[in-house]
Amino acid sequence: MIRIGFSKDVHPLVEGRPFVLGGISIDYEKGQLGYSDGDCLLHAISESILGAVALGDLGKFFPADNPDYKDYDSGLILKEVYDYVKTKGYDIVNLDCMISLEQPKLRPHIDTMRQHIADILGTSVDKISIKATTHEGLGIVGEGKAIVCEAIVLLQNDMIMML
Repeated sequence: MIRIGFSKDVHPLVEGRPFVLGGISIDYEKGQLGYSDGDCLLHAISESILGAVALGDLGKFFPADNPDYKDYDSGLILKEVYDYVKTKGYDIVNLDCMISLEQPKLRPHIDTMRQHIADILGTSVDKISIKATTHEGLGIVGEGKAIVCEAIVLLQNDMIMML
């Protein structure tokens, strides 16, 4: 059995926050505003995995009113989500992500992000795709006010197929 999940996450960019994306720190004057560490990419990936198995959204599992998740590492969120889904027999077939951001330029960091995400998920890097685009100066992304991350995941459950 295969399942597909999609998610889109948007975070404002503000001064005074570190810029963490795909689990890595990138030198930039702004960071993503969020209750956790604000890693928009890991949030979109986590929620796409939850969605593939019809488990709801990220806020259901990691509510923003719970002080335990204040400044929480989004890598731990992703690991906890995927570990839970794995207990139901699901494994990642592939993950495809799109980051919309005007600045900073991400090309030098994409391979490091892919490897970091593959490590969290315990899978091979060739199953992880990350692309980046700008909005050519248009809208909140183009004006440098926000980042948008989208993720689509394909999960397979061999346990269900064996039944």
